[in-house]
Amino acid sequence: VIFRTSEPFKVWNWAKPVERSREYADVTIKSSLWNDMLAAGISPQLIVPLSEIYAWSVDFFGLQPGDRFRVLYEQRKCDDEIIAVDTIYYAEFVRDGKMIPAIMFDQGDHGNLYWNEKGESLRKAFLKAPLKFTRISSGFSYHRKHPVTGKVRAHTAVDYAAPTGTPVMTIGDGTVVSAGWTNGGGNTVKVRHNSVYTTSYMHLSRYGAGIKAGVRVRQGDVIGYVGSTGMSTGPHLDFRVWKNGSPINPLKMDSPPSEPIKPENMPALDSTFRYYRQMIDTLKVTANQ
Repeated sequence: VIFRTSEPFKVWNWAKPVERSREYADVTIKSSLWNDMLAAGISPQLIVPLSEIYAWSVDFFGLQPGDRFRVLYEQRKCDDEIIAVDTIYYAEFVRDGKMIPAIMFDQGDHGNLYWNEKGESLRKAFLKAPLKFTRISSGFSYHRKHPVTGKVRAHTAVDYAAPTGTPVMTIGDGTVVSAGWTNGGGNTVKVRHNSVYTTSYMHLSRYGAGIKAGVRVRQGDVIGYVGSTGMSTGPHLDFRVWKNGSPINPLKMDSPPSEPIKPENMPALDSTFRYYRQMIDTLKVTANQ
């Protein structure tokens, strides 16, 4: 839509041709995914959908030199400029010889779209992290010197440093057990996910819209925002996980997968997997010639 802001005022539509194309990306991490994609001539717009697909199995803040992504995807261009990355059809993440494929397969039930070669959903019951963080400022420990009191005591949590106001998401579906002030923890939200797992999110600056005890939340819902309320020396999220009532290290939690693919769709998924693997290996050979 084009506007003329001087008299005579006018508004009209102007269309330009948009070109769709299937592309192949092969990126090995040297410094960062962003920089290495740019160096390979690939649009960094691919990072967002890729990170969403692998959100439950790859820590994008902990990528290491040598990690590798291979991706088949569709993009749109206008006037020779990439305007969008629309669909990722197939991807592989490889670390230390271990490969995690992401196969796009739509069962037609408006549910999960990406699976591994075993038919397991890449969507897990829990996200890898409840926010986009800057760094881990304090880890899980039973003997930590408290930064405020100076006393040595258990810190059965992971502290994620992040700017005040950063959205905090529930890592999985569940019910809000409590949302209120706690001693030391400040503004805190506690979520019971099932009979086994419970999580809490502390030192929040404020709560997410409609968050209160008894409310059902879905994975990825914003339940609050990073702050420094309670006994805190700076903005961060104190994140805790309990399994069967006992605290566990969130960084070592092995999240169970969501429902697997329907058995009747497994042969078609296997065929799709073999088709894309052959295609991506052919593209690799072509690129190396």
